[in-house]
Amino acid sequence: MWDPSTGIHLGPITLHFYSLMFIFAFGIGYFLMTKMYTIDGVDTKFVEPFFTWTLIGTILGARLGHVIFYQPELFKEDFWSVFLPISTKNGLKFTGFAGLASHGATLAVIVTTLYYSYKIIKKNPLWVFDRLGIVVAIGGAFVRMGNFFNSEIIGKPIDPTSPFALLFPQQSSEYGVTVPRYPTQLFEAAGYVTLFIILWVLYRKTDKKYQQGWLFGLFFFLLWAIRFSVEFLKEPQGDEFISFAGLNTGQVLSIPFMLAGLIIMVYSKNNKITPEADKTF
Repeated sequence: MWDPSTGIHLGPITLHFYSLMFIFAFGIGYFLMTKMYTIDGVDTKFVEPFFTWTLIGTILGARLGHVIFYQPELFKEDFWSVFLPISTKNGLKFTGFAGLASHGATLAVIVTTLYYSYKIIKKNPLWVFDRLGIVVAIGGAFVRMGNFFNSEIIGKPIDPTSPFALLFPQQSSEYGVTVPRYPTQLFEAAGYVTLFIILWVLYRKTDKKYQQGWLFGLFFFLLWAIRFSVEFLKEPQGDEFISFAGLNTGQVLSIPFMLAGLIIMVYSKNNKITPEADKTF
């Protein structure tokens, strides 16, 4: 049985575990980007604006993505809750940002990274994306751990005798009676940790980082392949905005990203640089 407390209680304030996982994700991401910029001979003054724009893109994009793809009725029923961590239904109350979609975050971070690449660091966007993929892989693992703490994005019912069977007594009422389920958050988190290790080894031990876009293409393909696969074991999230051939919204939205990853890997063959050219600062 998985029945954690909601967070760490500090007097009248509760530090929710989900928020704490986000802090870990961005904190470790900041550390890794600083380390990679140092390794690549790039001035670390460019890390802070990258962190700022990525944070904005992640939160805003993830929230909009969730509402558009899974809860569009909020635009009419509780408009301000789409953009602010509040609810205006039945009185004003602070809710935190509940309901975030990785597909929306991905699209928004692509936009903010393009802006950062062209206007701030002034390097090929693929160079930045190669390193961003490494950071996002480990960050995604922490986010899914946050979902695990919150007993959300849970799996489908499973045989109680299975070694993977887990009870989520804090689960949302939308899932009905509490029964043994797959801990899909942990499956996905484990996949992202594995992806991070693969990307980090390739970055440090091979010359693939000089084939601009290859690491990012691999990250994109594998990340969404992991998401696509785990979706088979997940309960649907809200109303299914898109469905096709038995696939749910999360899977349908993942397919274009997987194809994009393969295309980027092929394109990267014509985008190689030398180690000397990489150190431009």
